[in-house]
Amino acid sequence: MNRRQFLQFTAASTLLAGCKEPLLPAIPPWLPVSVLKPAMNEGHWLRQLKHLPPSSGERKVGTVIIGSGIAGLTAAWRLQQQGYTDFVLLMGAEPFGNASAGQWQDVSYPRGAHYLPLPTMESVHIREMLAAWKIIEANPFSTQPRYDELALVHALDERIFANQQWQDGVIPHSSTNSQQQQTQFFNWVNQLKQQRGRDGKPLFTIPALLSSQDQEWRDLDKQNFATWLSTHGFTDPSLRWYLDYCCKDDYGLDSQKISAWAGLHYFASRHGQSENASESSVLTWSEGLHHLAEKMLPKIAQCLQGFAININEHSQGVDVLYSAGLGKKNFILKAQRVICATPLHVSARLLPHLSSYGFDVKQHMPIHASWLVTNVYLDRFPQELKGVDLAWDNVVYGSQSLGYVVDTHQWLRAAKPEYTVFTAYHALNAASAKMGREWLQHASDTELLTLGLSDLQQVYGQQLWQCARGVELTLRGHAMASPSVGFLHNTGLQALQAVDGKVLFAHSDLSGYSIFEEAAWWGWQAANRVLA
Repeated sequence: MNRRQFLQFTAASTLLAGCKEPLLPAIPPWLPVSVLKPAMNEGHWLRQLKHLPPSSGERKVGTVIIGSGIAGLTAAWRLQQQGYTDFVLLMGAEPFGNASAGQWQDVSYPRGAHYLPLPTMESVHIREMLAAWKIIEANPFSTQPRYDELALVHALDERIFANQQWQDGVIPHSSTNSQQQQTQFFNWVNQLKQQRGRDGKPLFTIPALLSSQDQEWRDLDKQNFATWLSTHGFTDPSLRWYLDYCCKDDYGLDSQKISAWAGLHYFASRHGQSENASESSVLTWSEGLHHLAEKMLPKIAQCLQGFAININEHSQGVDVLYSAGLGKKNFILKAQRVICATPLHVSARLLPHLSSYGFDVKQHMPIHASWLVTNVYLDRFPQELKGVDLAWDNVVYGSQSLGYVVDTHQWLRAAKPEYTVFTAYHALNAASAKMGREWLQHASDTELLTLGLSDLQQVYGQQLWQCARGVELTLRGHAMASPSVGFLHNTGLQALQAVDGKVLFAHSDLSGYSIFEEAAWWGWQAANRVLA
């Protein structure tokens, strides 16, 4: 067994350990399967680059925004709203990043993030954007805004498959002892939502930077969430499975690998309310958060197709060398300011001297979890168990995957459509981030399908193939930063957060974890620094 085979074997073993789902049958020869590896070729090319290629021309501009993920798009939107138009948005190797989407027939579907929780009082930037787009219809900055009913997730919003039957919600119904621990945990969380630190700030809120700096609570960052749970008597297997599911959903890793502060933050920071929805409600669309990303896209004239190769800061400004695409010509953008809205592992390639900004790559780089997003094209809906309705979010208890969403759920029609797309999510949660990426890179289509469709196969069995007309697999090797133990005390991230010079940084990586609100926050802050 050579090194590559060993890595594949150990990674696959780790990823699939404990899965109870049966292996999929052979892929039907008629079933089209496409595998997308967004930005992988460009990323590997950039990593292997020894010398900067020559440019074929140059252009002057006030500000360059590098990357069209949520951070870059937010920066562009904020600048535009404030009347600043002397900027270009360099779209990057994958336009829209984790907010990208695809389409089958007339069904739009997400290739990444698919929902947005109700924003907190502290998420003023999100409320302002949602109000501008009429998603918040009234009282945007009040305790309970009114939201567009079309954006609020419709019933049935979620269900869980346990013991070969469906249950309402995603918290497994179990023994009396399990229910007692669940009640105890959520009572504790509700208390935390109302509690403030010694500095008067909420203990946990979004954006995370606005949470309390009370050292007693920030010290939770020194241990993992699993240890904290065990110490406080939360040992019930069904509760622990649910908490691991939640951690993987937002952080890409389970409770053993993330900070206890981050684990509690997931639950206690989500306290946004609404006049016309419950606190637990979310905003969602057929294409996921791509719906919001498109609303932020600036005028086409301000968008450049291509990806950055190098950022050179000098006394007169900043030069950005970029490629119009692999094998295409390269150009230079000469700017006064640059907003680097790329993941930090990319920023480190664009700025070889990133340490001069206070960030040491070896010491401060956050862990980046890998994800597999599977979209299944269905020409009809699989048959459900009698008397059980299909939900928007469908989760399988005990699974290593994160269930699947129904992308036509939000459609308002007199009758259910004949066809749909199901989007299944799997955070690899491998023994190491590197092993997860190795496995994604080298796995066969069959291996990817086995993992990506495991929940759907367990629920629907052979009839899945009878309904399926195609599968799209999206591989994200650096999908999201994960808040591992100590992430709150990462001095490198703190240094980049504070940078206010010719080069500015804007990405959810700066928060140490990857959600829409954090990405938008840093894009908003970068734009404000340009406007100042």
